[in-house]
Amino acid sequence: MPGSQSAQPSRFTRRKFLIGSGTAAAALALYSGEIARHEVDVVQRPIAIANLPAAFHGYRIVQLSDIHLDEYTEPFFFERIIRKVNALSPDLVLLTGDFITHGSITFIAGKHAAHRCAEIIATLTAPLRYAVLGNHDVAVNAPMVIQALSSRGTPVLVNRYLPIERNGSRLWLCGVDDPGTSAPDLDLAIPKKPDGPVILMAHEPDYADTVVTHPSGPLVDLMLSGHAHGGQVRLPFLGPLILPPLGEKYPEGHYQFNRMQLYVNRGIGTVGLPFRLNCPPEITVITLQPA
Repeated sequence: MPGSQSAQPSRFTRRKFLIGSGTAAAALALYSGEIARHEVDVVQRPIAIANLPAAFHGYRIVQLSDIHLDEYTEPFFFERIIRKVNALSPDLVLLTGDFITHGSITFIAGKHAAHRCAEIIATLTAPLRYAVLGNHDVAVNAPMVIQALSSRGTPVLVNRYLPIERNGSRLWLCGVDDPGTSAPDLDLAIPKKPDGPVILMAHEPDYADTVVTHPSGPLVDLMLSGHAHGGQVRLPFLGPLILPPLGEKYPEGHYQFNRMQLYVNRGIGTVGLPFRLNCPPEITVITLQPA
Protein backbone atom coordinates (compact mmCIF):
# COMPACT_ATOMS: atom_id res chain seq x y z
CA MET A 1 0.00 0.00 0.00
CA PRO A 2 1.15 3.54 -0.65
CA GLY A 3 2.84 5.06 2.37
CA SER A 4 3.25 1.72 4.12
CA GLN A 5 6.62 0.72 5.52
CA SER A 6 7.93 -2.80 5.62
CA ALA A 7 9.25 -4.13 8.92
CA GLN A 8 13.02 -3.78 9.28
CA PRO A 9 14.95 -6.82 10.42
CA SER A 10 16.53 -6.50 13.84
CA ARG A 11 20.16 -5.45 13.76
CA PHE A 12 20.73 -6.95 17.23
CA THR A 13 22.07 -10.32 16.20
CA ARG A 14 23.23 -13.15 18.44
CA ARG A 15 26.81 -12.44 17.37
CA LYS A 16 26.55 -8.81 18.43
CA PHE A 17 24.97 -9.86 21.71
CA LEU A 18 27.86 -12.22 22.44
CA ILE A 19 30.43 -9.59 21.47
CA GLY A 20 28.74 -7.02 23.70
CA SER A 21 28.47 -9.45 26.59
CA GLY A 22 32.09 -10.46 26.23
CA THR A 23 33.22 -6.85 26.14
CA ALA A 24 31.21 -6.04 29.25
CA ALA A 25 32.59 -9.08 31.06
CA ALA A 26 36.15 -8.17 30.09
CA ALA A 27 35.64 -4.60 31.28
CA LEU A 28 34.22 -5.82 34.59
CA ALA A 29 37.12 -8.23 35.05
CA LEU A 30 39.60 -5.44 34.31
CA TYR A 31 37.90 -3.12 36.77
CA SER A 32 37.54 -5.63 39.60
CA GLY A 33 40.93 -7.24 39.02
CA GLU A 34 43.17 -4.25 38.41
CA ILE A 35 41.36 -1.11 39.54
CA ALA A 36 38.99 -1.99 42.39
CA ARG A 37 41.50 -4.44 43.87
CA HIS A 38 43.98 -1.58 44.34
CA GLU A 39 41.57 1.17 45.47
CA VAL A 40 42.26 1.29 49.21
CA ASP A 41 39.57 2.51 51.60
CA VAL A 42 40.85 4.23 54.76
CA VAL A 43 38.03 3.67 57.27
CA GLN A 44 37.94 6.01 60.26
CA ARG A 45 36.24 4.19 63.14
CA PRO A 46 35.79 5.75 66.59
CA ILE A 47 35.37 3.12 69.30
CA ALA A 48 33.91 4.14 72.67
CA ILE A 49 35.14 2.08 75.61
CA ALA A 50 33.87 2.22 79.17
CA ASN A 51 36.41 3.25 81.80
CA LEU A 52 38.99 4.14 79.18
CA PRO A 53 41.94 5.76 80.99
CA ALA A 54 42.47 9.41 80.10
CA ALA A 55 45.93 8.54 78.78
CA PHE A 56 44.27 6.54 75.98
CA HIS A 57 41.66 9.11 74.97
CA GLY A 58 42.27 9.64 71.25
CA TYR A 59 44.67 6.69 71.05
CA ARG A 60 44.89 5.65 67.39
CA ILE A 61 45.18 2.04 66.28
CA VAL A 62 45.58 1.01 62.64
CA GLN A 63 44.36 -2.48 61.80
CA LEU A 64 45.58 -4.37 58.74
CA SER A 65 44.53 -7.88 57.81
CA ASP A 66 44.71 -10.61 55.16
CA ILE A 67 47.70 -9.39 53.20
CA HIS A 68 48.15 -12.66 51.26
CA LEU A 69 51.39 -11.38 49.80
CA ASP A 70 52.30 -14.51 47.88
CA GLU A 71 49.12 -14.80 45.83
CA TYR A 72 47.67 -11.67 44.23
CA THR A 73 49.01 -8.93 46.52
CA GLU A 74 52.04 -7.53 44.77
CA PRO A 75 54.93 -6.29 46.95
CA PHE A 76 54.67 -2.81 45.40
CA PHE A 77 51.00 -2.62 46.42
CA PHE A 78 51.69 -3.67 50.00
CA GLU A 79 54.56 -1.16 50.18
CA ARG A 80 52.08 1.52 49.12
CA ILE A 81 49.74 0.38 51.92
CA ILE A 82 52.55 0.74 54.46
CA ARG A 83 53.35 4.25 53.22
CA LYS A 84 49.71 5.19 53.69
CA VAL A 85 49.76 3.79 57.24
CA ASN A 86 52.96 5.66 58.08
CA ALA A 87 51.38 8.89 56.84
CA LEU A 88 48.52 8.34 59.31
CA SER A 89 50.99 8.31 62.27
CA PRO A 90 49.11 5.78 64.44
CA ASP A 91 50.13 4.92 68.00
CA LEU A 92 49.80 1.18 67.38
CA VAL A 93 49.46 -1.13 64.36
CA LEU A 94 47.68 -4.48 64.76
CA LEU A 95 47.85 -7.15 62.05
CA THR A 96 45.14 -9.80 62.27
CA GLY A 97 46.56 -12.67 60.23
CA ASP A 98 46.92 -14.28 56.80
CA PHE A 99 50.23 -12.75 55.78
CA ILE A 100 50.66 -15.40 53.07
CA THR A 101 48.47 -17.87 51.20
CA HIS A 102 48.31 -21.64 51.36
CA GLY A 103 48.67 -23.36 48.02
CA SER A 104 49.99 -20.44 45.97
CA ILE A 105 53.43 -19.43 44.73
CA THR A 106 55.48 -19.01 47.89
CA PHE A 107 58.67 -17.40 46.62
CA ILE A 108 59.16 -13.82 45.47
CA ALA A 109 62.54 -13.10 43.86
CA GLY A 110 64.00 -16.20 45.51
CA LYS A 111 62.75 -15.33 48.99
CA HIS A 112 59.83 -16.96 50.79
CA ALA A 113 56.84 -14.61 50.81
CA ALA A 114 56.58 -14.75 54.61
CA HIS A 115 60.01 -13.15 54.89
CA ARG A 116 59.30 -10.60 52.15
CA CYS A 117 56.03 -9.69 53.86
CA ALA A 118 57.79 -9.32 57.22
CA GLU A 119 60.43 -7.08 55.65
CA ILE A 120 57.77 -4.73 54.30
CA ILE A 121 55.93 -4.69 57.64
CA ALA A 122 59.22 -3.76 59.33
CA THR A 123 59.13 -0.41 57.51
CA LEU A 124 56.16 0.68 59.65
CA THR A 125 57.10 3.71 61.73
CA ALA A 126 54.45 3.38 64.46
CA PRO A 127 55.92 3.00 67.97
CA LEU A 128 54.32 -0.43 68.44
CA ARG A 129 53.05 -3.26 66.25
CA TYR A 130 51.75 -6.76 67.01
CA ALA A 131 50.24 -9.63 65.05
CA VAL A 132 48.28 -12.86 65.25
CA LEU A 133 48.27 -15.76 62.81
CA GLY A 134 45.54 -16.59 60.30
CA ASN A 135 44.43 -19.92 58.91
CA HIS A 136 46.64 -19.61 55.82
CA ASP A 137 49.71 -18.88 57.95
CA VAL A 138 49.07 -22.01 60.00
CA ALA A 139 48.43 -24.11 56.88
CA VAL A 140 51.71 -23.04 55.29
CA ASN A 141 54.05 -23.12 58.30
CA ALA A 142 53.17 -21.31 61.53
CA PRO A 143 56.66 -21.45 63.12
CA MET A 144 58.23 -20.03 59.96
CA VAL A 145 55.72 -17.16 59.79
CA ILE A 146 56.21 -16.39 63.48
CA GLN A 147 60.00 -16.40 63.06
CA ALA A 148 59.86 -14.22 59.95
CA LEU A 149 57.74 -11.61 61.71
CA SER A 150 59.27 -11.66 65.19
CA SER A 151 62.85 -11.54 63.92
CA ARG A 152 61.97 -8.30 62.15
CA GLY A 153 60.32 -6.60 65.10
CA THR A 154 56.70 -7.77 64.83
CA PRO A 155 55.81 -9.93 67.87
CA VAL A 156 53.14 -12.57 67.25
CA LEU A 157 50.69 -13.19 70.09
CA VAL A 158 49.78 -16.87 70.31
CA ASN A 159 47.46 -17.40 73.29
CA ARG A 160 49.08 -14.66 75.32
CA TYR A 161 48.59 -11.09 76.45
CA LEU A 162 50.72 -8.07 77.29
CA PRO A 163 50.17 -4.56 78.61
CA ILE A 164 50.33 -1.42 76.49
CA GLU A 165 51.39 1.34 78.86
CA ARG A 166 50.97 5.07 78.46
CA ASN A 167 51.48 7.82 81.03
CA GLY A 168 51.02 5.48 83.97
CA SER A 169 47.90 3.77 82.58
CA ARG A 170 47.51 0.60 80.57
CA LEU A 171 45.33 -1.40 78.27
CA TRP A 172 45.74 -5.11 77.65
CA LEU A 173 46.43 -6.53 74.22
CA CYS A 174 45.58 -10.21 73.70
CA GLY A 175 45.97 -12.64 70.84
CA VAL A 176 44.74 -16.19 70.28
CA ASP A 177 46.06 -18.92 68.04
CA ASP A 178 44.08 -19.23 64.82
CA PRO A 179 40.54 -20.34 65.77
CA GLY A 180 39.91 -22.14 62.49
CA THR A 181 42.95 -24.36 62.19
CA SER A 182 44.80 -24.40 65.48
CA ALA A 183 44.26 -24.33 69.26
CA PRO A 184 43.00 -20.99 70.58
CA ASP A 185 43.03 -20.77 74.38
CA LEU A 186 41.16 -17.87 75.92
CA ASP A 187 42.21 -18.94 79.41
CA LEU A 188 45.80 -18.17 78.43
CA ALA A 189 45.06 -15.24 76.13
CA ILE A 190 43.00 -13.03 78.47
CA PRO A 191 44.35 -11.67 81.77
CA LYS A 192 42.41 -12.76 84.85
CA LYS A 193 42.17 -9.35 86.50
CA PRO A 194 42.99 -6.69 83.94
CA ASP A 195 43.45 -3.17 85.29
CA GLY A 196 42.47 -1.57 82.00
CA PRO A 197 40.54 -2.18 78.78
CA VAL A 198 41.11 -5.47 76.93
CA ILE A 199 41.61 -5.72 73.16
CA LEU A 200 41.61 -9.21 71.65
CA MET A 201 42.95 -10.16 68.22
CA ALA A 202 41.47 -13.31 66.65
CA HIS A 203 41.65 -13.94 62.91
CA GLU A 204 38.18 -15.44 62.35
CA PRO A 205 35.33 -13.05 63.26
CA ASP A 206 32.68 -15.70 64.00
CA TYR A 207 34.89 -16.77 66.91
CA ALA A 208 33.28 -13.79 68.67
CA ASP A 209 30.38 -16.08 69.60
CA THR A 210 32.82 -18.28 71.50
CA VAL A 211 34.47 -15.30 73.18
CA VAL A 212 31.27 -13.78 74.54
CA THR A 213 30.18 -17.10 76.08
CA HIS A 214 33.56 -17.83 77.66
CA PRO A 215 33.97 -17.05 81.40
CA SER A 216 36.59 -14.42 80.52
CA GLY A 217 34.51 -13.03 77.67
CA PRO A 218 32.95 -10.21 79.73
CA LEU A 219 36.46 -8.81 80.24
CA VAL A 220 36.95 -8.14 76.52
CA ASP A 221 36.09 -4.63 75.33
CA LEU A 222 37.09 -4.91 71.67
CA MET A 223 37.82 -7.83 69.37
CA LEU A 224 39.58 -7.30 66.03
CA SER A 225 39.33 -9.81 63.17
CA GLY A 226 39.69 -10.20 59.41
CA HIS A 227 39.45 -13.46 57.41
CA ALA A 228 36.26 -12.93 55.38
CA HIS A 229 37.61 -10.17 53.10
CA GLY A 230 34.14 -8.65 53.41
CA GLY A 231 33.10 -11.22 50.82
CA GLN A 232 35.64 -9.86 48.29
CA VAL A 233 32.94 -9.67 45.59
CA ARG A 234 29.67 -8.08 46.71
CA LEU A 235 26.74 -7.77 44.33
CA PRO A 236 24.16 -5.00 44.70
CA PHE A 237 21.14 -6.15 46.73
CA LEU A 238 22.69 -9.62 47.15
CA GLY A 239 25.80 -8.96 49.19
CA PRO A 240 28.84 -11.25 49.21
CA LEU A 241 28.88 -14.18 46.81
CA ILE A 242 31.05 -16.46 48.96
CA LEU A 243 32.09 -16.33 52.60
CA PRO A 244 34.55 -18.68 54.33
CA PRO A 245 33.83 -20.83 57.37
CA LEU A 246 34.00 -18.76 60.56
CA GLY A 247 33.53 -15.65 58.44
CA GLU A 248 29.91 -16.05 57.40
CA LYS A 249 28.12 -14.39 60.29
CA TYR A 250 30.23 -11.26 60.75
CA PRO A 251 31.94 -10.59 57.39
CA GLU A 252 32.89 -6.93 57.79
CA GLY A 253 32.44 -3.82 59.88
CA HIS A 254 31.30 -3.16 63.43
CA TYR A 255 29.19 -5.37 65.71
CA GLN A 256 28.09 -4.96 69.32
CA PHE A 257 27.80 -7.83 71.83
CA ASN A 258 26.69 -6.33 75.13
CA ARG A 259 30.03 -5.05 76.47
CA MET A 260 32.26 -6.43 73.73
CA GLN A 261 32.55 -4.78 70.34
CA LEU A 262 33.81 -6.56 67.24
CA TYR A 263 35.42 -4.90 64.26
CA VAL A 264 36.09 -6.94 61.10
CA ASN A 265 38.56 -5.55 58.58
CA ARG A 266 37.99 -6.38 54.88
CA GLY A 267 41.67 -7.13 54.36
CA ILE A 268 44.25 -6.06 51.81
CA GLY A 269 44.61 -9.08 49.54
CA THR A 270 42.45 -11.59 47.75
CA VAL A 271 42.17 -15.38 47.63
CA GLY A 272 40.92 -17.66 44.88
CA LEU A 273 40.60 -14.99 42.20
CA PRO A 274 42.30 -11.58 42.01
CA PHE A 275 39.02 -9.67 42.10
CA ARG A 276 37.28 -7.22 44.39
CA LEU A 277 33.93 -5.65 43.61
CA ASN A 278 32.02 -3.27 45.89
CA CYS A 279 34.42 -4.42 48.60
CA PRO A 280 37.66 -2.40 48.55
CA PRO A 281 40.76 -3.32 50.52
CA GLU A 282 40.76 -1.63 53.90
CA ILE A 283 43.01 0.24 56.28
CA THR A 284 41.09 0.71 59.53
CA VAL A 285 41.93 3.65 61.78
CA ILE A 286 40.41 3.06 65.21
CA THR A 287 40.32 6.01 67.59
CA LEU A 288 39.61 5.10 71.20
CA GLN A 289 37.13 7.31 73.01
CA PRO A 290 35.57 7.20 76.48
CA ALA A 291 32.06 5.77 76.59
